[in-house]
Formats: sequence, C-alpha cells, structure tokens
Amino acid sequence: MTAHDQINDLKSRMAESIIGQEDVVEKIIIGLLANGNLLVEGLPGLAKTRAIKALAENVEADFSRIQFTPDLLPADVTGTEVYYQKDGSGEFRFEAGPIFANIVLGDEINRAPAKVQAAMLEAMEERQVTVSGTTHKMPPLFMVMATQNPVEQEGTYPLPEAQLDRFLMHVNIHYTSVEDEVRIISLVRGEENVSTEKQEAKAERERIPQDAVFTARKEIAAVHVADAVQRYMADLVYATRTPDKYSEDLDRWIDVGGSPRASLALDKCSRTYAWLQGKDFVDPGDVRTVIHDVLRHRLMLSYEAQGDGVTADKVIDVLLEKVALP
Repeated sequence: MTAHDQINDLKSRMAESIIGQEDVVEKIIIGLLANGNLLVEGLPGLAKTRAIKALAENVEADFSRIQFTPDLLPADVTGTEVYYQKDGSGEFRFEAGPIFANIVLGDEINRAPAKVQAAMLEAMEERQVTVSGTTHKMPPLFMVMATQNPVEQEGTYPLPEAQLDRFLMHVNIHYTSVEDEVRIISLVRGEENVSTEKQEAKAERERIPQDAVFTARKEIAAVHVADAVQRYMADLVYATRTPDKYSEDLDRWIDVGGSPRASLALDKCSRTYAWLQGKDFVDPGDVRTVIHDVLRHRLMLSYEAQGDGVTADKVIDVLLEKVALP
C-alpha cells in the first residue's frame, strides 16, 4: 500500500467511530501530516476526546491525556528530576511526564495557569522541554490536540496570543444532524453489546505504521505551489495587517492581523489538503478550504467588532471576497 492509501485507510477507520464529524477527522489528519498542533473548541460531548483517541488507536503511537486544572504544575506535564538512592550513593534521574508521547490530548487547556501554558508552548513549538537546565527532546512523531470549552469561563486562563499562534489550526466542532445523532445512538449501543472476541479482534487490527506518516510528509513537501497561488496566500494574510486598503469594515474589525506563521501554516495546510485529495499541486480552492481554521485564532478583533457580534469567521469571509483570486 502507498502512503496515500494508508492515510485514507486511517481516515476511514476514524470515521467508523466518529459519526457526523467527518470535517473534524479530516482536520486532525491534516494536523498530523503537517506536523502541527491543533486547538479544538466545542461544547462538551461532541466527540473531541473520542476523535483524538481514535487517531491514537489506529496509528502506531503512544497516547497520553492531560486533564488541565488550575492547580496543575509545570512538572505535572513535563516531568521532573527524582532523587534515587542505592548502596549508599544517590543520583537524580529524569522522570518523563505525560507530554512525552506521540499523540497528546490536552483537555481544557484554558484551565491551566500561565506557567503550565509556558511549558506547553516550549514543547509545542520547540519540540523539547527544559527541566533543571537539561533539554529533553520530544519523539519524532509528536502532536498536541488541545481542547477548550467555549461556554464555561469560570476558573479559566485565556490562552495568550503567543501560544495561540503556535497552533497550526483552530477547529470548531458543532452539533451533528438529527440523522447522525440516531446513528451515534446505534453505534454506542452496538459497542456496549459487542462480544469480547470482537473487541479483541478490533484491538489487534494492524495499526498504521509511523513510517506511513513520515512518507506522506515527504510527498506533501513535494506538492507544487505555483507562484500565483503562493502570492494569493501571502495577500490573504497581508490583508489582515492592512485592512484599511480593502474595506472600511475590515479596518474597523481587525486590531491585529496574522503573523508570518499564518502564511506558513496556510501553505502547509493547503499542500496537505491537496495531497489528501490526490493532487500534486495546490489551487486557490484548497487555500480557501483551510483558511478559516488557519486564521480564526490568529486575528485579534476590535471591541467594536465584538460589540457588533462579528466573528473571526465573518471577517475571513469578507477577506475572501475582497482579496482578488489569482
């Protein structure tokens, strides 16, 4: 099987247990292949945890889950030096924390205090953590999927803009349709009634090797981006920094636009999405498909926009109307 076939198989496996959230499954796979981290936002019970677990169950990868709380310490995430004594002598050894896994679920990351968020930022961006002056590298396959609840704000610490910028994409999860809800009920009931033998057979199903992910990344790196499409990406991000040149509304709504990381993320996600569609080139449609997830957490909106109920998605819609296609 080619890497493309294996990744499509992974997508199909995840879709078996995640009903009505096909878009979320696709965005998680884009994050994995683009070597990025995801911020997933949605109300409780919308399969955020189930989705990332489905990924970990079907890829040869170590999985860990961190439940963020206001009393969490950085050492609870990164690990710490522990003193061991034997035969009259002792030494400090590093005990790795839950961040040292291939796929990490950070549940309700906005409940973590600032020091913990800073430790997470280093792990996500630098792919390493520093404990007691010693740097410890993350594994080659490393991805953080952090979740946050958009409704409950008590006991939360809003993520700083510097850390938000470290997320490749910000994915919103919405309620499914009634028909999908009926299928979800049937699926969960079936899982409860499935025999032990079938559960063991499913658990023993051969998982997608990590090499498939690394091979896919090499192929994605070779996906062609024409100069005109590359300029289109840059124009879209640049328009968030100079909104007065495009629209009075945009000028009123945007306080701070996207950084160069936004352009890099748009390029990575566009190439990955095009590759998933079986193409070896990026067209403007690929860019427009992923731009909301890439930009929605990178735009700082004005008080006027917030007062008018204007969302980041609305601002991006206007951007797409104003910036000329190549």
